[in-house]
Amino acid sequence: MQPFLIALQFLTSLPVRLSGMPRPEQVGRSLLYYPAVGLIIGALLWCVAQVIESAATPLQAAVLLTVWVALTGGLHLDGLADSADAWLGGFGDRERTLTIMKDPRSGPIAVVVLVLVLLLKFVALWSLLDEGQLQVLLLAPVLGRAALLGLLLTTPYVRPGGLGQALAEHLPRAAVRGVLIALAVLCLLLGERGWLALLIAAGIGVLARRAMSRRIGGTTGDTAGALLELTECGVLVALALQL
Repeated sequence: MQPFLIALQFLTSLPVRLSGMPRPEQVGRSLLYYPAVGLIIGALLWCVAQVIESAATPLQAAVLLTVWVALTGGLHLDGLADSADAWLGGFGDRERTLTIMKDPRSGPIAVVVLVLVLLLKFVALWSLLDEGQLQVLLLAPVLGRAALLGLLLTTPYVRPGGLGQALAEHLPRAAVRGVLIALAVLCLLLGERGWLALLIAAGIGVLARRAMSRRIGGTTGDTAGALLELTECGVLVALALQL
C-alpha cells in the first residue's frame, strides 16, 4: 500500500498522508502504480464530465482541463516549461541545458510552449467531447504515466539525488516490463482507438528519449514531466484528428 500512496502523493494534489518516511525500495516500487494513478485521474475527470454534460462543449472542455491541471498540481507542466527553456537556451551544450533546467524562472519559450500544449489539449478535448468520446479521459492520463515507466526503464537518470534517482536505482525492472506489456495488450483490445493511442504514445516516447540521450545523456525529473505532458497531448490530438 505504501508504494501506491507514494505514487498518489507525488503525481497528484490529492490529500495523501504517508505513514512514515518512505524507503528507497518503496519509492522504486511506487513507479508500478503510476498507470493506476493515471486511471484515478481519468476516473475523476470522467465523473466531472458526467456532472457538467449539459453545459456547452467548449465550457466542458475548459472545466475538464482546469480540473486536470489542478489534480496534478501543474507538476508536469513545470517540467515541460523547464525543459523547453533548457532546450532552446542550452544551445546543444549538456551542462548549460542541465543548469537552465534547475532555474525556477520561466522564459518566453516556456510560456509559449505551455500555451500551445494547453491550447491543443483544450481544442482536442472540445472535439472529442462533441462526439461523446469520453474514453479518452482514461486513455490519455494512463498512457502519459505509463510513458514514465518506459523512460526510466530504458534511460539513465543523470541528475544525482532526489526522488528521480531513487526511482531509477530501485526500479523493479521485471515488474515494470510486465505492467507495460499488460497495458499494451489492453490498448490493443480496445480496438482502433486503443492501438492508435498506444502507437502515438510509443512514438513520442522514442523520439523524446532520443532527444534526451543526445542532449544530456539520459533523463531528469523535468524531462520526464515534459514527456508525460507531450504524451497526453499527442494522444488527445491524434484521437481528435481521427474523428
